[in-house]
Amino acid sequence: MRRVLAVGAHPDDIELGCGGTLLAHSAAGDAVTMLVMTGGENGPGDDAAVVGRRAEQERAARTLGAGLLWGGLRDCTLTPDAATVAVVERALAETDADVVYVHAPDDSHQDHRATAAATLSAARRLSRVLHYQSPSTLTFSPTTFVDVTAYLSGKLAALGAHASQVEMSAMVEPDAVVASARHWGAQARIGYAEAFAPTRMVLDLAPAPRHPVEEIPEAHRLVPAGFPSVAVR
Repeated sequence: MRRVLAVGAHPDDIELGCGGTLLAHSAAGDAVTMLVMTGGENGPGDDAAVVGRRAEQERAARTLGAGLLWGGLRDCTLTPDAATVAVVERALAETDADVVYVHAPDDSHQDHRATAAATLSAARRLSRVLHYQSPSTLTFSPTTFVDVTAYLSGKLAALGAHASQVEMSAMVEPDAVVASARHWGAQARIGYAEAFAPTRMVLDLAPAPRHPVEEIPEAHRLVPAGFPSVAVR
């Protein structure tokens, strides 16, 4: 079972970038958690819409079979400082995640850039960190694809939960979402896909036995035999 953490700057970012993939993870029995860094306070709509955005995100998370964490930061003020990194680090510790999805770093929205940078710092020891595309992403050259043909309707349902934003944004119209999935599916030679640009992506092909240090040839050891071990941060 994988433990998945998907990180997004605002409500609906994660659903747009990797909602189908999260549904596939849930269907496979993986533990899925979403970390939404802000409440979308500067998104479209009046004050009532902003207040209702939290409930919309909670409904969307349930649709994806995911748990939900809030970063507690404010829309349009994110910076990749130590405090923001700490928010992601706490989520990683709470979920014990071994797979992380987050915004692509090259993005015209400052919150997306900051979230990507903070997550890369927080997940610096993890071996599976993948970036998804947002409508405001600038350059994006994916090399990893997930077949979401069976999960497109679920992704659209999760996006539909964000009524206060979907109704006012052409970027999240169902036709645009389906067209994007078909485009990436064609690139991947499958029906419909979500695309990712990994910082790191280690494949588990088969369980490998763990050998004690004594079985490793002396010439291949990083630390000579008898040398005291040192904790590495």
